Amino acid sequence: MPGDIAASAWLILVSMKFCVVLLLALTSLPSLSAAEKPLYEAGKIVGIQQKTKTRILYYQVDTPVTKEDPYYELSVQVKDTIYVGDYSPRHAGDALPEEWNVPQAEVRLRLDRHYMYLMRPAGTELQFVIMKRMAAPAQTISEPPSPKK
Repeated sequence: MPGDIAASAWLILVSMKFCVVLLLALTSLPSLSAAEKPLYEAGKIVGIQQKTKTRILYYQVDTPVTKEDPYYELSVQVKDTIYVGDYSPRHAGDALPEEWNVPQAEVRLRLDRHYMYLMRPAGTELQFVIMKRMAAPAQTISEPPSPKK
């Protein structure tokens, strides 16, 4: 009987240690995820196009009734790669920020596997679906002619 009491006391002590270790591990997890912030890169807007997609609303006697939905196609150059992304606004009257309509406008963005998130001037993000990745054309820098001796 005294051996059973010692064994149960040892089991309680081990389980309490396990609970303390588990509690410490769980409390450290939120701090690790909070420390990881999204990394933004600098990029240049190479092109913006407003396009429309035709969407079929319904059929009326074998005739489709359609609606034109606007969307934006944006090309952004990051280092030596151009990312082409699509953005469909919630409302037809929504537009992209005016600051982006400047040629070669500088933007901050973060890249995900299938999305790019562009930072608006107000500090919020705008999500674009990456449709295409291309190599940026090589910049040809003309060197001034060297003086002849």
